[in-house]
Amino acid sequence: MSRDPLKVALGELGNTESPPGSNRTKYGAWYGMDGNSWCMMFVQWCFAMAGRQLPHRTASCSDLLSWYRKYAPECIVTAPKPRDIVIYNFGHTGILESAAADTVTVLEGNTSAGAAGSQDNGGGVFRRTRSRTLVQAFIRPFDNYEEDIMTGEEIYKELSNYLKKQPVPSWAKAELEEAVKMGITDGKEPMTMIPRYQAAIMAKRAREVK
Repeated sequence: MSRDPLKVALGELGNTESPPGSNRTKYGAWYGMDGNSWCMMFVQWCFAMAGRQLPHRTASCSDLLSWYRKYAPECIVTAPKPRDIVIYNFGHTGILESAAADTVTVLEGNTSAGAAGSQDNGGGVFRRTRSRTLVQAFIRPFDNYEEDIMTGEEIYKELSNYLKKQPVPSWAKAELEEAVKMGITDGKEPMTMIPRYQAAIMAKRAREVK
């Protein structure tokens, strides 16, 4: 089931490196390059956690932009929308939250909470509003970000299909065979879910057999 990468990023606001100044984060550990600059690894992580793995895996802002320019130029857009990947001209990146005429508000990893600290190696996940003159490109890797919503019936069917494929626990096999012989159950599809009325009927049958 896919999720919204922007919501994923929002849930990470305030997370910082541990220890401070080490470039060590869960995003770098996930990517496999912990201890290195991690703004792009943060973006990659957010999309991956949303079930929308980016088509090009890289920890480099310039490399991601080069890949899109070569293989998917239609994804580089001029009219930004929330969830676009922002590539800055100072080797930094983030996920767009909103855009105004002259500014962009972006959720960024490996930046500082304000202008006083490092902007591309600041050590935390923060919401930053910057001038659009700093933006090199907006990348829109996906058009549709609506979350998948399953109905109750669909959830029941999916869960039932999953359970059908599971084996009967070894400790239960002997008693299940006895229950079949006693006529409590037919033994078919023993791992599927049953509503309460069926469970009640089986309990009633068990008492009648006694």
